[in-house]
Amino acid sequence: MAAERVIYIKAEQAIIAANPKVYLEDVVTMTGPDKKKIEELGREVLFVVPDKQVKQKYTFSVLKVIELIQKQHPDTLIINAGETDFIVEYQPPGKKQKWLGYVKILFVCIAVAVGSAFTIMTFNQDASVADIFAKLYRIVEGSEPDGPGLLELGYCIGLPAGIIIFFNHFSHLRMSSDPTPLQVQLRIYEKEVNEAIMKTAEREGKTIDV
Repeated sequence: MAAERVIYIKAEQAIIAANPKVYLEDVVTMTGPDKKKIEELGREVLFVVPDKQVKQKYTFSVLKVIELIQKQHPDTLIINAGETDFIVEYQPPGKKQKWLGYVKILFVCIAVAVGSAFTIMTFNQDASVADIFAKLYRIVEGSEPDGPGLLELGYCIGLPAGIIIFFNHFSHLRMSSDPTPLQVQLRIYEKEVNEAIMKTAEREGKTIDV
């Protein structure tokens, strides 16, 4: 087969679509010697969302993409360099409610603040941090102070500073350009969710296939 008949395709694990008409160029990246052919294929409609007003996720097999390409160009060799199954998440266009976003952010901030405070307090209680500090004062100074001392002050400053440094998530305070532990966990969670959605769709026979 001539080299100009080869097309390489690559699909990501999850794609977001705002248009109810999902074109081939929206879901896969294509390359090959014949650029004109690739541009024409990119404008082919892969799928039409049945309900334009509902946010929904659809699971596709890459074989559906290969089938569409082969219908237009039967003599083309297609090499897949991406996912074998992928998700298209349709998000209907609409006016975004900024106030709702602010409410969500406020709720998350309050939940994180209360949860973190509760966690730290329970840890301090379980580990008997106050008793440990009291013993350290007795060992070093020979007596316990009447109120909070240098150990408590250092603990209060070191705890948030250590969290900020470990999570490395604040742009102006970041120690390196590597993904933060939070970003890594979010990516792992996202990947596992996508895999679960695809497995469920496959078992229920809802994968859009050939």
